[in-house]
This record gives sequence, C-alpha cells and structure tokens, in this order.
Amino acid sequence: MVRSHVLICGGTGCTSSGSVAIQEAFKTNIEAFGLSEEVKVVETGCFGLCALGPVVIVYPDGTFYSRVTADDVKEIVEEHLLKGRKVERLIYSDTGEEVADVTAVALSDTAFYKSQNRVVLRNCGVINPESIDEYIAMDGYEALGRVLTEMTPEDVIKIVSDSGLRGRGGGGFPTGFKWSLCAPNKADQKYVVCNADEGDPGAFMDRSVLEGDPHCLVEAMAIAGYAIGATEGYVYVRAEYPIAVKRLQKAIDDAREYGLLGKNIFGSGFDFNLHIRLGAGAFVCGEETALMTSIEGNRGEPRPRPPYPAVKGLFGKPTVENNVETFANIPQIILRGADWFASMGTEKSKGTKVFALGGNINNTGLVEIPMGTTLRHIIYDIGGGIPGGKAFKAAQTGGPSGGCIPASLIDTEVDYDNLTAIGCMMGSGGLIVMDEDTCMVDMAKFFLEFTVDESCGKCTPCRVGTKRLLELLDDITKGKGTLEDIDRLEWLCNYIKQNSLCGLGQTAPNPVLATLKFFREEYVAHVVDKKCPAGVCKDLLTFTIDKEKCIGCGLCARNCPVNAIVKTDYIAPGHKLASYAIDADKCIKCGVCMGNCRPKAIEKI
Repeated sequence: MVRSHVLICGGTGCTSSGSVAIQEAFKTNIEAFGLSEEVKVVETGCFGLCALGPVVIVYPDGTFYSRVTADDVKEIVEEHLLKGRKVERLIYSDTGEEVADVTAVALSDTAFYKSQNRVVLRNCGVINPESIDEYIAMDGYEALGRVLTEMTPEDVIKIVSDSGLRGRGGGGFPTGFKWSLCAPNKADQKYVVCNADEGDPGAFMDRSVLEGDPHCLVEAMAIAGYAIGATEGYVYVRAEYPIAVKRLQKAIDDAREYGLLGKNIFGSGFDFNLHIRLGAGAFVCGEETALMTSIEGNRGEPRPRPPYPAVKGLFGKPTVENNVETFANIPQIILRGADWFASMGTEKSKGTKVFALGGNINNTGLVEIPMGTTLRHIIYDIGGGIPGGKAFKAAQTGGPSGGCIPASLIDTEVDYDNLTAIGCMMGSGGLIVMDEDTCMVDMAKFFLEFTVDESCGKCTPCRVGTKRLLELLDDITKGKGTLEDIDRLEWLCNYIKQNSLCGLGQTAPNPVLATLKFFREEYVAHVVDKKCPAGVCKDLLTFTIDKEKCIGCGLCARNCPVNAIVKTDYIAPGHKLASYAIDADKCIKCGVCMGNCRPKAIEKI
C-alpha cells in the first residue's frame, strides 16, 4: 500500500508540453530517493485547466502543481515526497501568483472548479484511463451489469427518456426518443454508432473523454446496443487523435478479455462487439449519414432523409448514432436514476454540458457546468476573465455552425432553447471568447473559409453558395464592398440555409447572420468608412509614426522586412535624434515595427 499518488496529466495538451518526460523524471527520482514502495506515479486524462499544463497533483493532500517541467521534478520529490515540504513556487493560485497559504490549493478549491459539476468528466484526471480495474473501482460496468440482469430494453429506454438527456453533438435531439424510434424496427442486424469525429475548430471535449475515461464509452454503447437490439457498434474517431485511439482500443481489448464485450455478457445471453473506424478529418463526417457512409468505405457525403438512420442507417440497417458526450452520461443515469439527472439544468435542457473554453480567456480548458449557467459566470468566474483586463465583446458557440453571443447578452443562461432564441446554437461545445480587439467581420470570414474547405460538394447551395459568401466577405474586409453587398450577404445566407442538403450547409451561414444581427455597424464601417473598427483587416489599416513620440532609435527601420521606414529631418522637442516615418506605398502592414517600438510611437489607424 503506497502513501502517496502522483497524478500527471496525460492528455494531448499536457503531453505536447512535455508531460511524458515529467513522468519519466518522477519515476527516476522516486527510485533514486528510495521511495518506489511508498509513492506511485499515475498517468491520467485531462484535468481541465489546460492553460496551466503540464499539471501534477499529489495525493492524499491534493497539492496542485502547475506548469511543471522535468527540471522541477527532483525538487518536488525531495522536498514534498521525501521531506513533506511543498514546493510553493509551483503551486497554482487563482491570482496567478505564488501563495503562502499552501492549504488552499486543492483542485476542488479553485474558482475554476467550484461551479462545475463533473458528470461526463467525473473520471478524467482521476483514474488511469488504461486500467480497466481502476474504472471498475469507480463503479465502472455496474450500470451495464444492472441493465443486463435487472432491466428490459424498454426499461432502459424509459429511464433515458425520463432523464431528459438530449444529444450533445449539436442538434439536441432527445436521446431516449431516438432510441425508441430504432428499437421496434425488425432487422437481422442493428448498429450503435458513436460520433467521435469532433471537427469544430477549438473543440476537444470528446477527445478528452476518450483519452481520460474510454471505458465509459464502451459501457454506454453496450447499454445502447441492449436497448435497441444491436449486437455491433462502431466508434468513428478522427485519425488526428492518436492518444484517444490508442486508449480506446486498449479499453475495448480489456473489456473483451474481462467478458464485458463479446458473447453472453454477464451470462445474460446478450452479445455485443465494438470496433473503431478512423476518419480522415472531414468536418462533413460529423453529420450522421455522412459518417455512416464513411464507415461503409465510401466518400463521406450526406444522404437525403428520410429514410432516417433509425430505419435505414449503417449498411442499410437500423442504427442509433450519438456522440461521445451523450454516451458518457448514460452509465450515471442508469446508476443514479432519471430524477437525479433531470434535477440538474433547466426545464427543457437537463443535465450538464461540457465546453472547450478558448480564445481570449485566462483559464483555457475544459469545463462542465449545469445547463442554464450564465455566460457571464462561465467567462468571469470559471474562465478567469479576459487577459489584460480588456473588454468582453462576444462569444462564439457551436463553431462554424454556430453564432455569436454579444456582450449585451452576457447574462444569457446557456441552454439549447435560449441560444436558439438569440440566433445561436449549442453545437458540440466549443466556446470561443473574443475581446474588444476582435473584428467580427473577419471572424465570420474565418469560419466561412473553414466551411468552404470542408464542404463535400455534393449539393450546389453549399458548394457554390458558401464560396460566393466568402468572396463577398473577402471584398468587405478589403474595403471593396458596398452596402448592396451586405444585403446580398443576408439574402444568400438564408437561401443556403433553406436549400442545402445537410447540416453543414444549413448552418454554415450562421456566423455571418449572427454578426450581421449583432454587429451590423462593423460591416457598415468596412464598406462606407473603409475602416476596420478593431484594427484587424490589413487592407483597411494604415501604420503611422507619431513624430512627437519617436525617439529616433531606428529599431523599427532595422527590423522592417521591406525597408518601408525612413528617417526624416524632424527632431521632436526633448529628443536628440530625428524621427522616422512609414512609406505607406511600401508598407505591407505586417506589424513588426509596432512590436519593436520602445516608446510606443507607432499606431495603426
């Protein structure tokens, strides 16, 4: 029995920051100090506070070390694990400063975690995701056992329906109802499919669950298979998630070895097998019919509906498809009951929602909060506010398929219906925060560039329409647009929404429509004043040097890549050297000069 556990984040974020080297350093130093029998090193999934990685937590005291490097490990082992003295300089503080009171550093005590309710992420950062025994110790597979030995398929569907769980992939379709549509359909084979493709820029919720708690997906898909009468399941995950794929495959192999997948699970007569299919990273394959087409070995293109997948899905057989986060709720709903789940959230949006919080925010990372939490609370209390004290401008929800919530609506309670009412959508859970320096026209253009690249090209409204939208936006950001172009944008957006074949095309105009609704004055400024109010669109910027502030040091001129900065004859009062000026005809507006100007004499207008 060991006295201490050292938990080290092994998610993609911390791994890319050197957590593997940190693990090896801990093992080496623990052995060197003779602590191998007393201290155990555990690689976990994501803790959530990605901005502070690599993260190390020492139990049983729960000391939370952030931004640890391999060079710090010897000090932690010698001081903390051997002598019992915590390394205060590495302890996380909500203020971002070193703390003197080392008793207030437990993960659960931080502002980032206090308001969270971790249901989907309950095991992430807590267990070794590659250990089936640790998952079982956390009540793992108990829900599957209960379902197969005590419940009928109808019982399972009823408890999921009564819980109010809605699909977390973006559409918010009631999960129990979806299962009930598939269950009665007779076929020689049915399928359960998990969408783990997660293509939204900035979204990493599903990846973190796969990396941190893969067995919960295995268990949930087996439960879904029993409920609808399916004996085969497929997890469609993008190949860009190597850690997630590796851990999920090990979970499937271990579950099969333990008799929790395969034939006659729990002696119930129920058979279920699970397979992984790798996607090539096509955003359109997040649409369920395109995903199934890809699993079948064909190019990922959506199919017209009806027939719906519940009737004719994968390989032409009745199929239920949900995303990772939706499935991750299922075991806890079975164990704790429908009323427990329904007690969280709002009247029509039950439970919790996981968000990938990114952009202009201090606490970048994963958060899981009850539905109905206000955007203000997410940004300022959990997210720690905007860096540099800048003003909040908007938050983009739903990625390329979503819309923006402006500062005037920051007290909006985040759930499916409230976001829909203001012209946004939940999406899979990406939440990108933007500050006062963001150009909303440029932001809409960014997402349109993404959807143009990701359109499968099957239908003309999406293939051609999004391209025309992007061309109009490009003209506007270059100062070539007109007021008529703004009207044309709006008309084209609505046409694409109404006539596209699948959800990609139907939602592609959302970022444009939302920014037109809430930030129309920025579009007008671009086309009438030929100015970008946020100072982002390069073609509408002019860099100038304030000759009264310029001290004549010449750093800007020496670093200018196109020699667009020249010395003048003017010497400002109080200065000894002549000032410099920018030749607007040569300037490529790269901004290098601003970064090198010590007296901040250069500005963009």
